[in-house]
Amino acid sequence: MAKGVNKVFLLGNVGKDPEIRTTAGGMTVASFSLATADRQKDSTGNWADKTEWHNLVCFQRTAEIVRDYVKKGTQIFVEGKIQTRSWDDKTSGEKKYRTEILVNELSLLGGRGESGGSGGGGYERSSSSGGYSGSRAAAPAASSPDYGDVGITDDDIPF
Repeated sequence: MAKGVNKVFLLGNVGKDPEIRTTAGGMTVASFSLATADRQKDSTGNWADKTEWHNLVCFQRTAEIVRDYVKKGTQIFVEGKIQTRSWDDKTSGEKKYRTEILVNELSLLGGRGESGGSGGGGYERSSSSGGYSGSRAAAPAASSPDYGDVGITDDDIPF
């Protein structure tokens, strides 16, 4: 049987300041909620935003980045996988479930209330590369290429 795929991409805003804790083994763990919005037509035909809340968990260096740079309202892009945990509630004895996104990659995109406007700057943390890379958009080319010698003009471009 073929191997399955468990991959999630989310772009949204952090719902409240992350909860940071350290395990007995010294590992840093960050937990927080992320809101994503989808626009749908309601029964009367008007557009309405529907918000979905996701529970995110980060470990080690990614959790430290969350601790240092992420707060309520920060816009982030994450890549991870879905995991559902279950346990028996100590008081009621019933089985409880929690579905979480285990974050592998995190890009800070800026957030509400930050100085300097709503720029797209930030840092990208890649668990595979182990470091930061700037996620700022590249500046546009100083001059557009000239295709005059091959007969292509602006009128040939469909947009």
